[in-house]
Amino acid sequence: MITAYASTDTAIEAVQHGAFDYIIKPFKMEDLSAVVHRALEKKLSRSNPSAVFPVNLEAVQGQKLFQALKRSHVIGKSPEMLEVYRTIGTVALGDSTILITGESGTGKELIARAIHEASQRREKPFVSINCGAFPETLLESELFGYVKGAFTGAVTNKKGLFEAAAGGSIFLD
Repeated sequence: MITAYASTDTAIEAVQHGAFDYIIKPFKMEDLSAVVHRALEKKLSRSNPSAVFPVNLEAVQGQKLFQALKRSHVIGKSPEMLEVYRTIGTVALGDSTILITGESGTGKELIARAIHEASQRREKPFVSINCGAFPETLLESELFGYVKGAFTGAVTNKKGLFEAAAGGSIFLD
């Protein structure tokens, strides 16, 4: 919950009604990001991927998942990484948008590639987009493309990156 009216009573009432946390305006984006990250971690730690995709992962994915991890250069043998591998195999069976969170340099793109490689989309393009590399004014044109004459300097039609993915996977970083 975000509010400009901070009081202990309001905070307690918000949490009692299901608010995950309580942020007072004005706030820093880093604070909001941290709260969202903690909320996602809590939700994901409670969720059971096998309840969403009731499949015997080992029987269905086995070798295909191993090959996908190998092609995407994901490595590790810790219990935590084994859980990541199981999650990759599980979500790769679906056709949903996936949010991958983590600090810079933790391998979010590698995980996205592994999911793509283990999915039915593996024969289609995997398009990775560093959104921070584009000025805000150009990002829309890069993502969605444009037609000739849409703005000054648009002398030809340009296919956007979403169209370039053509049924594959898109990783927005």
